[in-house]
Amino acid sequence: MHQLPPQQAHDAVLRLRAHHLPPEGLPSAAILDSWARCLQAGLDPAAPLAVPVVSAAELAQRRAQAGDVRRLAQAELATLAQQIAGSNFLLAFADHDGVILDLMADNRFATSGSSAGIVAGGRWHESVCGTNGLGTALATGAPVAVSGLAHHNLQLADITCTAAPVRDSRGRIVGVLDASSYYDSRQHHTHALVQMAATQIENGLLMHQMRQHTVLAVHPRSEYLGTLSAGLLVLDGQGLLQACNARAAQMLAGLQAVPGTAFEALFGASFDSVLGALPPGAELRLHDPLGRPLAAQVRARPHRPSAAPAPAPGLGATRPAQPTPTRTPAAAATPQPGFVADDPAVDLACRQVQAAVRLGVSVLIQGETGSGKELLARHAHLLSGRRGEFVAVNCAAVPDGLFEAELFGHVGGAFSGARREGSIGLIASADGGTLLLDEVADLPLPLQAALLRFLDDGMVRPVGGTRARRIDVQLLAASATDLHQAVAARRFRDDLLYRLAVVPVHLPPLRARSDFAQ
Repeated sequence: MHQLPPQQAHDAVLRLRAHHLPPEGLPSAAILDSWARCLQAGLDPAAPLAVPVVSAAELAQRRAQAGDVRRLAQAELATLAQQIAGSNFLLAFADHDGVILDLMADNRFATSGSSAGIVAGGRWHESVCGTNGLGTALATGAPVAVSGLAHHNLQLADITCTAAPVRDSRGRIVGVLDASSYYDSRQHHTHALVQMAATQIENGLLMHQMRQHTVLAVHPRSEYLGTLSAGLLVLDGQGLLQACNARAAQMLAGLQAVPGTAFEALFGASFDSVLGALPPGAELRLHDPLGRPLAAQVRARPHRPSAAPAPAPGLGATRPAQPTPTRTPAAAATPQPGFVADDPAVDLACRQVQAAVRLGVSVLIQGETGSGKELLARHAHLLSGRRGEFVAVNCAAVPDGLFEAELFGHVGGAFSGARREGSIGLIASADGGTLLLDEVADLPLPLQAALLRFLDDGMVRPVGGTRARRIDVQLLAASATDLHQAVAARRFRDDLLYRLAVVPVHLPPLRARSDFAQ
């Protein structure tokens, strides 16, 4: 479509705004281009805004089709809501057509005139609604901020919105994330937070969609390998590139980093010789053909039956691989449970945790109170053969305000009441051993995000400290609560549940077991 020159579009729209220029001055080139598209579409900035809304049946269908990307987005919406609390916000996730699938807003914004038309099922396409965060991000395929009178329709002049598209592992736009607030209460850091949340969704989606392949994180500096700044490369068993995230594409600029490219063409070395025996979590140095150095880390790799014991039934082979702790010694013999385990379901649970701890992946033990979750967790620690301590944390028993310091430790005097000598924290005290997070459903949302970061990079930084240290633990979680229901109620992060339940294990209640007299 032929666009008006940016200056002509600017003049045409500002004539309707008279002398009411935005305080920041002239809009950006992206906004001017959007105005040009709106004028070409015949949109009237002064006309009442009429946002099309799909039917309830179509909305339900679109939500089901969104699947994994929607579940990841819901977790990021919950995190964003905490990060921008108090700014009279509205958060939205829309699909690739601009149809809003999920909304989250504080009461003031939700009941304001600005929220009119911003409803689940509303389709915020730029060609219909004019320049707006959701629609313009989809139209350009890039993050965008639209503030006040930068909106094409004057009815939206009192709000500001920032949006970022979300792409799948093939680079296709599968959704868009948006944060809106009153124009006079906008937070300038929100744009960065939305982009970070979109990147988090994209990385989670790539890891899930490509879980049958090796995922390699790269960055010029090794300390950034576990952050959102890292590039992610997906390689198949022959070392051929299958996908990469946007950051990896930027780092490999000038190279033909397209699907099918061989590892040797990217880094001048044999895939098997470099990564063949390298365990997840291990770091190495690479050089691209232009001589640029890159730190690299195996983020995940598929299970290879020839290199590890065959999983027990129900191990969940479709789950993503997690870093295998390099310090885990092989068990000399298989310890027998120190509890009654003759019931078939309990025997299965024991075999599941045995296979899981030998692979070093996280285990979620589910069952009613009194079903023996901690006994099974202690048995899992024995099965792992680890020399470190077994440390159990009751997430329901630690006050919210002290949880971060208890879990991650603190330096001396980091907060009022802190011990003068500081504390290494419960995670670090389990280094080389096993950490059980009991009643994990009670973990506060901010701590859920911090725990997720630890699962990503294995690094712990104490409260008030500046240095992080790498910790190697076998992570177990236990819950008497249905975590899927907690996710639906937005009390638990979906992406954290996904990482904890690499191997989900269920213990039956005592009344349902066959190895106890009734």
